[in-house]
Amino acid sequence: MTSHQTTQTMKPATAAKKLGVYLEATPAEFQEGVVSRAELNALQAEPPQWLRELRAKGPHPRPVVAAKLGVSIAGLARGGVTEPLTTEQIEALKQEQPEWLQKERATQAEVRKEAARLKKRDAERRES
Repeated sequence: MTSHQTTQTMKPATAAKKLGVYLEATPAEFQEGVVSRAELNALQAEPPQWLRELRAKGPHPRPVVAAKLGVSIAGLARGGVTEPLTTEQIEALKQEQPEWLQKERATQAEVRKEAARLKKRDAERRES
């Protein structure tokens, strides 16, 4: 039996998501090509300058923006944030602490607290 391994490739959008960057901000050659698993691993292991800069300064995709602000993606939308933000814009929001951000952070904290409570309860049930 011969092992024939095909190269797994992914669309640029998938690769950008895995790298945590906003696709439209990546270089044209990245956006127009396909990315193999090996290329993705290489980008993660030794990020080129453009990738390091994007991760540091943005613009960041919504999941990254939400994580940096400590809110959910839905919370971003409720706060009116629908576009990618730069690191500078995220920092400005953290400084300003608009009412929606305070509210969404509180909501997120409650969600985390409840998840931890349920996890503990389930663990106790398994032990008994």
